[in-house]
Amino acid sequence: MDTAARAGETAQTLDRGLRLLHLVADAPGGLTVTEAANRLGIGRAAVYRLVGALTDHGMLRRDGEGRLRLGAGVLHLARRAQPLLAEGALPALRRLAEQAGATAHLTVVEGGEGVALAVVEPSWTSFHVAYRTGSRHPLERGAAGRAILAGRAGATGPVSTSGELQSGAYGVAAPVLGVPGLEASVGVVSLTPLDVTEVGAQVSAAAESIAAALS
Repeated sequence: MDTAARAGETAQTLDRGLRLLHLVADAPGGLTVTEAANRLGIGRAAVYRLVGALTDHGMLRRDGEGRLRLGAGVLHLARRAQPLLAEGALPALRRLAEQAGATAHLTVVEGGEGVALAVVEPSWTSFHVAYRTGSRHPLERGAAGRAILAGRAGATGPVSTSGELQSGAYGVAAPVLGVPGLEASVGVVSLTPLDVTEVGAQVSAAAESIAAALS
């Protein structure tokens, strides 16, 4: 086999392995080898080879019923990627915080919850909300989580809430869309009511800017 043929075979194997990871990630109940083979359009033997390599690297595991599930190695990669995500989002978050005069944040999904990955406070306000990086909350509560759920349903516009996570706090957020493998939202939180039309446009623009920076 010549060099070009070997390179093509390696690329095909890598593509199949990545597709398998995506299939398993999108299957809450896991996949059997047969199901994976059918969806990939390849033989069971080829899937077993992929599973063996990915299991060795901690990317996949077999549960008690033999179904394929994501392994802890994926979580390790995700945690290593988080600082890069935060760094890419910071310029847009800084602009948003200054424009809105409110604390801006990037929230991502982790373990079925919303987690504040990056937070920027405005520089010119007398008072603003202190929002800690790493704060967690249910997706069903607060503008950040609700925006992520709206994005799952195909909605792109801003979402506003009042007092859902903290009494007296107001939030506006929009989903970050178009970044493969990322579920996130960009939003602001304030101690005073927010003009949803004006701030919503700012938040949506920040979400688009962050999506472009991370794509």
